[in-house]
Amino acid sequence: MIALILRTSGIAKVTALLAALCVLAIPIASPAQVTIGIGFTAGYAPPPLPYYTQPALVTPGYIWEPGYWAWGPYGYYWVPGTWVAPPQVGYYWTPGYWGYNGANYIWNNGYWGPAVGYYGGINYGFGYFGTGYVGGAWNNGVFGYNTAVTNVNTTVIHNVYIDRTVIVRRTVDRNVSYNGGPGGVVARPTAAERVVRAQRVEATPEQVQHARAAAQDHNLLSSANHGRPMDAAVSRPISDAHQLPHYQPVKESDRKPPRR
Repeated sequence: MIALILRTSGIAKVTALLAALCVLAIPIASPAQVTIGIGFTAGYAPPPLPYYTQPALVTPGYIWEPGYWAWGPYGYYWVPGTWVAPPQVGYYWTPGYWGYNGANYIWNNGYWGPAVGYYGGINYGFGYFGTGYVGGAWNNGVFGYNTAVTNVNTTVIHNVYIDRTVIVRRTVDRNVSYNGGPGGVVARPTAAERVVRAQRVEATPEQVQHARAAAQDHNLLSSANHGRPMDAAVSRPISDAHQLPHYQPVKESDRKPPRR
């Protein structure tokens, strides 16, 4: 702790110094660290996860990012599931998730790491059945895909295998979208999952742009699609230049105050 002794004649100088120090102390986030969906609602849960078909993978090395409900100025909106490029070889995607803290529903960002960490026990499907990931694995720098749970175009993707032992049938909690709270999934992180989170790498700029573009689409708002988005999954991330076929820009009338 730094103690400052002020003299009447030096107050102006000290005030300026403190202001400068405050500016230096403000963290500046890089684009890759800014992820749409960070935040909380004022007391109501995200909609159930919709059922949808995974588009076929056509680009080797890409990994599935499940769709999820994000929160913005217009309420909940759907970020479509899509295939994304990892930031480096050997990294896996840990999906984000909503968690209830006794008063609000808090969004926890997804991240990349050398293994799959904790994602709230949410069953996103397609290999993300609540813990870990069984849709594929890295082997000697090459990603192999388990076609028992992953949709792959095998005419262009040849590094595949079939492990039917990991197939999980659809259960009543398949569409539960949050952890804790009334009706939520009951799950806690393991010690190993905490270690993975400590090694995390934030979402790529492409993933951030995908979420930002989704926030600008009226048809992806839960208030417009009532929990059933038309474009629940896409083969590649959306952006300002690559919009969805049913795209409609959000309107000011879509903005709604948080419900309490």
